Amino acid sequence: MTADLFSPLSLRETKIPNRLMVSPMCQYSCEEGDGIATEWHRVHLGSRAVGGAGVVMTEATAVSPEGRITPEDLGIWSDEHREALAPIAEFIAEQGGVPAIQLAHAGRKASKTRPWEGSEPLSPAEGGWEVLAPNETAWPYDDEAPAQRAMTQADIEEFVADYREAAERALDAGFEVAEVHAAHGYLLHEFLSPVTNDRDDEYGGDFENRTRLVRQVTEAVREVWPDEKPVFVRISGTDWLPDRNSWTIEESVELADALAGVGADLIDVSSGGIHPDQQLPEEGSVGQLPLAERIREETASGIAVGAVGGITGAEQADSLIREGRADLAIVGRKHLRNPYFALHAARELGVDVEPPVQYDRAF
Repeated sequence: MTADLFSPLSLRETKIPNRLMVSPMCQYSCEEGDGIATEWHRVHLGSRAVGGAGVVMTEATAVSPEGRITPEDLGIWSDEHREALAPIAEFIAEQGGVPAIQLAHAGRKASKTRPWEGSEPLSPAEGGWEVLAPNETAWPYDDEAPAQRAMTQADIEEFVADYREAAERALDAGFEVAEVHAAHGYLLHEFLSPVTNDRDDEYGGDFENRTRLVRQVTEAVREVWPDEKPVFVRISGTDWLPDRNSWTIEESVELADALAGVGADLIDVSSGGIHPDQQLPEEGSVGQLPLAERIREETASGIAVGAVGGITGAEQADSLIREGRADLAIVGRKHLRNPYFALHAARELGVDVEPPVQYDRAF
């Protein structure tokens, strides 16, 4: 038997063995300030590859030091970072999975302590740094936010170059998929949303201008990423702020087609994160699954779509694929609870998937 969840997915010339992806999940586990992958990252990502996921994606990996959420974030702004990530990508591939990396910049959400330390803004004396933003208007999340600076044209050009160079290093490290992180209130999302972008230049105002930077970044990544390998973009499908001018699912549909036009192959559809007043659906993260469905149904380009949020069971994940609601089931917290979720899902769905020979006796 072959459940739809365990059918392969081909994007360009990359064949993903099944439709389960390990969602990017920050670990905040680098040595303070260096961004270098550690044994924790190797075991965390490697165990999910052993567990049978089709795509194993790193956490948000900063393209520059100031792009980190916390000083302990993973980075890829130097060759040393690339060298630390290469064995991880190699191990994922050896298990039959597709190694993927999420390239990110935290923008105004940068320079914080780790979540279990309160996610408090860090002052320069505490190891914090000046954060970049679309503009200098008040940031709604913190009364005492780190100093922020509106990005100049030179900053923007450097930012795009950082993404291009990070993609080059990721490719050299052996990753098969590069994902541009443009969701959750981080810098690219801050440009997309009128809630946080009131620029009056070519990067602010109407939809064309507010989406310009994410299109430029995606195009820059695509330029250095081989034609045979896919590029993903994670977006927030909506800001969940219906009471004001904000980012909407209708704009996400339009953006998805625009990103397809500059070389993106899959839209990873999350939601929210731009403002504390967001009005989340009563069903929580499960409520964002229809956003992926809307994008898949309404885009003219036919770009592939990944659904993320509240996927907790094999049948639920399989139905997303079987019913044509998404092309990829992106699973986060369930993979934290169970690194072998894919192997267990296959067994539950009656699919004959071979575990690693070392684990065969258990299956």
